[in-house]
Amino acid sequence: MTRVRTEVPTEMPTEVPAGVATEVPPVVRRSRNRGQLIGAAAVAAVCALAAAWLLLISTPAAIGDGHAFRTASRCAPDDSASDDCLRTVGARIDHTEEVRGRRTSSYRLYVVEADGTEGRATLGGGPSVSPVASPGAAVRVTYWRGQIRYVDFAAGRRYTHADPRDDYKVVATAGLAIGLYGTGFLWCWFWMALHARVARRAQPWDIGLPFLAAVCLAVVGACAPWATDDMGAALLLVAEATAVAVAVCAVTAVLLRRRRRGDDTIDVPPTRPTEEQHFPGRIVGEVPYAEHGTHLLAAAGLLATTMGHPGVAHRRAVPRTLTPLRVRHPYWSDPSPPDLRGRAWVLECEDEGVPVLIVTQRQHMPWVLGALAPRP
Repeated sequence: MTRVRTEVPTEMPTEVPAGVATEVPPVVRRSRNRGQLIGAAAVAAVCALAAAWLLLISTPAAIGDGHAFRTASRCAPDDSASDDCLRTVGARIDHTEEVRGRRTSSYRLYVVEADGTEGRATLGGGPSVSPVASPGAAVRVTYWRGQIRYVDFAAGRRYTHADPRDDYKVVATAGLAIGLYGTGFLWCWFWMALHARVARRAQPWDIGLPFLAAVCLAVVGACAPWATDDMGAALLLVAEATAVAVAVCAVTAVLLRRRRRGDDTIDVPPTRPTEEQHFPGRIVGEVPYAEHGTHLLAAAGLLATTMGHPGVAHRRAVPRTLTPLRVRHPYWSDPSPPDLRGRAWVLECEDEGVPVLIVTQRQHMPWVLGALAPRP
């Protein structure tokens, strides 16, 4: 790439430099990611609060209920009114009711005890329950804290949906998934608030790679309670997956940083538009025509800003005193329209000593340079 140092001219430029390395006075910029910064912090905070509630309050409570059920003793004959012991009584099935879900179905049993007390329990398993749960069949039902926890049929024992032993898995699944997913937004906030001030050049993978890792970890966190036997093993599995994700992100980041070393100036040959071209773009700087619209209009010898409509009444022409200096990759501090982020190039210009930036999509930058070229 040929580099030419361009001095700021006092008259109209005679040519458009394709790729120029020069020192440009800093443009007074507003942070382009302030809204994203606030949004990422808000989502991360909500996820952190929800995960803390689920993992620190709801999950221990569910684990405690499951442990109490496992260790509960049989009720004494004179202690049948207690809810903390296991009370088993004989009953018969009065009738059944199939409950169909989107993917699975279950059976609801209505039982009647010898003293006429009625009870209800829901069993999973769908059609496999039907043969053993026929009306009139004799069963033994076990109550704990006022609910039927399992039913003993002639063919064996079946636990009901009120079985509390694995209830913690449902709560822990939500807590781990939400918490790990929220770390992606926490990284976005951390990067934009701190590192973006040091890392000038904006790269999508700076945020995208860790966020993808957070999504993968959220999937692992959602599966961990069901793939293990207790909460400690689930947390250990998540910790191992986190270590692997951090190692992969670190190695990938080192390799990608090596690839992007060097000058960030881009050699873009200008293309003079043969007809008016209308496309998304923005002009930023302390000049009257900056921030006028969300689109640019390029033609031979004409560059104008518009409000999204190419009509003459909606355009504002850029003066011929605007001098292009160089095309470069975007910086984190550069303002950029939402639909251009990650796919934009930036043209550094000067207008009678005032720094100006033109931000547009990569494929449209040659038209901008061609529009700023002097008329032949």
